[in-house]
This record gives sequence, C-alpha cells and structure tokens, in this order.
Amino acid sequence: MKKFMHKLEELMEIGGMKKDILLLVLGGISLVLSLANSRFHFLDLGFDIAWGAIILCGVPIILEAIIGLVTAFDIKADVLVSLALIASVCIGEDFAAGEVAFIMQLGALLEDMTVAKARAGIEKLVHLTPQTARIITADGEKIVPAEDVRIGDRIRILPGETIPVDGRIVSGQTSINQAVMTGESLPVDKGVGDGVSSGTVNQFGAFEMEALKVGEDSSIQRMIRLVQSADAGKAKIVGLADRWATWIVVIALTAAGLTWAFTEEIIRAVTILVVFCPCALVLATPTAIMAAIGNATKHGFLVREGDALERLSMVSKITFDKTGTLTYGTPEVVAVESLGKIEEDELYALVAAAEQFSEHPLGRAITSSYKKDKNMPIIEADDFVMTPGEGVSARVNGKIVRAGNLKLLSKTSDHQELEILTDRASDHLDRGSTIIYISVDSAAAGYIVLSDTVRDESAGMIRSLLNLGVEPVLLTGDNKNTAENIGKKLGIKDIYANCLPEDKLTYIGKYQSQGENVCMIGDGINDAPALKKANVGIAMGGVGSDIAVDAADIALVDDEIKELPHLFALSKRMMTIIKMNLIFSMSLNFLAIALAITGILNPVVGALVHNAGSVAVIINSALLLSWKKG
Repeated sequence: MKKFMHKLEELMEIGGMKKDILLLVLGGISLVLSLANSRFHFLDLGFDIAWGAIILCGVPIILEAIIGLVTAFDIKADVLVSLALIASVCIGEDFAAGEVAFIMQLGALLEDMTVAKARAGIEKLVHLTPQTARIITADGEKIVPAEDVRIGDRIRILPGETIPVDGRIVSGQTSINQAVMTGESLPVDKGVGDGVSSGTVNQFGAFEMEALKVGEDSSIQRMIRLVQSADAGKAKIVGLADRWATWIVVIALTAAGLTWAFTEEIIRAVTILVVFCPCALVLATPTAIMAAIGNATKHGFLVREGDALERLSMVSKITFDKTGTLTYGTPEVVAVESLGKIEEDELYALVAAAEQFSEHPLGRAITSSYKKDKNMPIIEADDFVMTPGEGVSARVNGKIVRAGNLKLLSKTSDHQELEILTDRASDHLDRGSTIIYISVDSAAAGYIVLSDTVRDESAGMIRSLLNLGVEPVLLTGDNKNTAENIGKKLGIKDIYANCLPEDKLTYIGKYQSQGENVCMIGDGINDAPALKKANVGIAMGGVGSDIAVDAADIALVDDEIKELPHLFALSKRMMTIIKMNLIFSMSLNFLAIALAITGILNPVVGALVHNAGSVAVIINSALLLSWKKG
C-alpha cells in the first residue's frame, strides 16, 4: 500500500504548477459551459459538462485526502471537500460538485504561488570553497586539491588568491579581505603570527602560512554547515483551514447527519457539506499575502517566502549588520588634519597623488574622495613604491610623500612628531575610524581620517521602526569603537561588535529563546547563516551577495532601507485583512449552514453563496495592493 501511495504522489507532482494552472483553466471552462448549457441546451452529451471540473479539479483533491488519511491519518480541509464532492455527485448535483472543486483548487494554487523556495545559496557557498592549494615541499612547491591539505603543511598564497584552509602566517606581510567571514568593510593588514581563515582573499603581498584547520574544520566549511542547519528550526505557518480541519469535518458530518435524521431529506445534508467547505476560509490568507507581496514589490521588496510577511508581522527585534546596510559599505575621507607645516588642501592633494597607483582599497578611497571633494585632476607622481602591510611612497612635485601606518613613517620620521600625530588622531581612533599617517620629506605632516559613512536615511528609518514597536539591534564584525559610534549616531542601544557568523547566530538564538521574534537584515556572505536563523531574513539585494539574497526570505532590490518601516507596517495591515477575511468567511459559513438546515438553500445555491463569499474575500484582499503607510 505504501509503495502504491508513493507512486500516486509522484504522479500528482508531474508537471508542477504549470499543470495545476492548466487543469484549473480547463475546469473553469467546463463550469462556464455547464452553466450555459443548462440554460440554452446547445449540447446533449448525456452528462453534465461540469464533470470536467470534477475530474480535473476534484479528483486531485480526493487523491490528496486519501493519501493523507492512509499514510498519516492527516485530516485536512481536503477531507471535507472530498466528502462534499462525493455526496453532491451521488445525488446528481454535478455542477455544485465541480464548483466546489474549482474554488478549492484555486485557493490551493494561490497558496502554492505565495511559497517560493530558493536554496541556491548553499551551492554558491560551496563554489566559494577553494579547490586547490599550493603546498611547499622540499623539492619546491606543488598544487594539490584543497581537501588533501593536512595540518602542519606549509602553503604559499599569492596576491589575489583565496586562502584554502585556516592557518597562521609564518612568512611575509599582506592585507586580507575578510568580508566573507566578518563583513568588515576594510581589508585587514596581516603579518607573521597572525591567523587567516579559509575563504578570505589575499589582497597584495605573497606570504607563506602553516595549515591549522583543514577540511570540515575550516571556516568556510563551518559556514556552509551553519547555513544548512540554521533554517531547520524555522517553523512554517500552517494554513488555518487545515489547522481547524479536524473540528470542521466532525462538526460538518454531525450537522449533516442530524439534519438527515430529523428531516429525512438527504439534499439538506449534502447542502450542509457543500456550504461547510471552507472555500472563503482557504482563500482568506493566500489572497491577502499575494496582494501584500504585490504592494511590497512596488516598494522595492522581492518577497521570496510566501509566509515571510506573516512572520514579519510578529517581529519584535530587528538585527542589523552594519556594513552595506546601515552604512554605504565603502570608506570615505571624512577629515584631513595637518601639523601646520603644510596647508590641509595641499596635504590632501599630495597624498591623493601618491595613492593614485595604489591597489589598496584605502588608497583608492582617498583618490576617489579627492576627486569628488575637490573636483580637480590629481597631480602626477613618480617613483611609486607600495609596501604591503605598511603603505605607499612616491615623489610628488619634488617631495617624497609617504602615506600609511606608523610602522612606515617610523623608518624616517622623528618619534616625537609621530607621538603628536597619534595623540591628535586618538579621538578618531576611539570612534572606530581608520587613520592614514603622512610624512613629507621624512617629516611628519599630518593624517587623513577614513570612515564608512552612515546612510542618510538610516536614522529616520530606525526612528520609524521604534514607533512601530520594533527594537533595533546592531550585529557587526567591525570593532567595538566603530560599532558603538554608529550605534550612537542612529540611536541603537543593543550593540554587539566583533561578530563572526556563529556569533550572530548565538545572539539571534538568545533573543528567540526569550520569546522574541527576530528579523535579520544583512548584505554579506557572512550574514547568510543569520538570515536563515532569524524568523525573517531580509537581504540587501543591490549591494548584497547572491548568497545572502538566496538565504533570505525577502530581498530589498534597490537597497532603499527607508522603505523598511512600510514593509513592517504592511505586514501588520496584511494580518488585519486576513483576520477580517476569516471572520467574514466563518460568519458566512454559519449563516449558510442555518439556511441549509432549514431547506432554504440547495447544493447549487449553496455553492454560489460560497462563490460570493470567496469573491468578497478576494476584493477585500486586493485593497492591500494600493495600501500606503499613513
């Protein structure tokens, strides 16, 4: 029997949604022809054309009900619909049977259309995993599959390469782009003794490293497992009609049986089964969700999971990644400070000239900021030299300009002048900014301050969310000073810095264990596990990675975070519409049942009443399409 049921399920799944739409269209045509033929009698087939709807729309419902009952004794709304279909056919009310089948299949199709399953993100993470590693041997070096690397192996990493395993640098200096793991907006300088993680990218200098964690223990593999497992605890909303199905079936059968017993009119009993079919109840939720999804699309949101808005309406905490979400994600020059020997504008021009050949993100940030701020061409420079992990030097207008960290300047500049520089820059460092120190002709000249800038709309968006009763939380891989500075600007009280992907999962899980429903908003690969773990995940679709988008329930296509309050308000309005639909459909059901018991309604009229109720529910839901937050 189990094998038969399994084969039956496979047959029912053939063709997917396209098949369902085709069957629904053909079933609808058969009902229209049946109605027309009953009035004009243009066809004499010996049977009602409504049998087309009964077979195409009704038989799948009956099979689904049988499979559920036999395999798991699962009583859902389709059980009652099947009883009503069979009873209507038995007494010759073919049109009523076909009409009920059509409406129920329409509701099921709408529900399926609201549930979008996208799980390609895990595959993309797998593709991020380096496939090879350059092992240093006694005979030189050889390239081997990454899975063959063993703990203690010495590996050489060239500029631009992805690090294959976790380890420690034993020779060389470089800058590492760690965004895949921490989401940090800036690369991190690394030297001998510093740890490096698999999946991160070597920006500049070649270095050698010792493998410490390999295979399944490496950072990128741990993240893949986090993404795969974080979604397991996210409960899917069960349709209300199915949730109440057992009681609906019991009450319907009891009412029909008692009516038949007392009136001895089977048509009244069948009418009760027909009007008890939860047609409007089945349509109440999916139609509202579809309309709300349409509204959300107009405001730049791609809703990927059908029940995401339902979950969003219950959210009490919203956790933000910082970089690329609340901020623009790219560093900009926010201040130029001089020790007084050179004017600040000239100092800015000298450094921009020295940095124009740099491939370092900070160097590119200085040159792009200079062009934007000054709207002037950059001065020519000669003798450019880049020292990985330290900075750059170049000859500009006959002057030797050095720009980088204190290690670079300490080779030529006076230590007292450097102390003055660091004292003056301390306030900026405390706020989490990045400092580029400058010397001209070996004399300390000043410094440039770079910072990831807050989006213009972030502060207003946070205030609006607070007014809706949603508390913001900041989860970022950046350091404590940077995180607290951003949090202070935006009015966020709960701040967690230096977060790795597993840390974000921990904090979200902590809130969930306290009964909070959590929404996570992020843009990077490192946010993917947290987007899965949260009750609702929202990814920045414009600047975000494909993996973050695939892990999320909702994607913000144009990165207009100012629209987030509208989305939250829309989700709450959608739930109000759903409740209105449910109250109306249940009230209509009970009224129709009373009329069926007294014999006022027959099966055909009862089905038409249900049609009217379903149309009313659809119209009420459609109002959400143009709804705007007041």
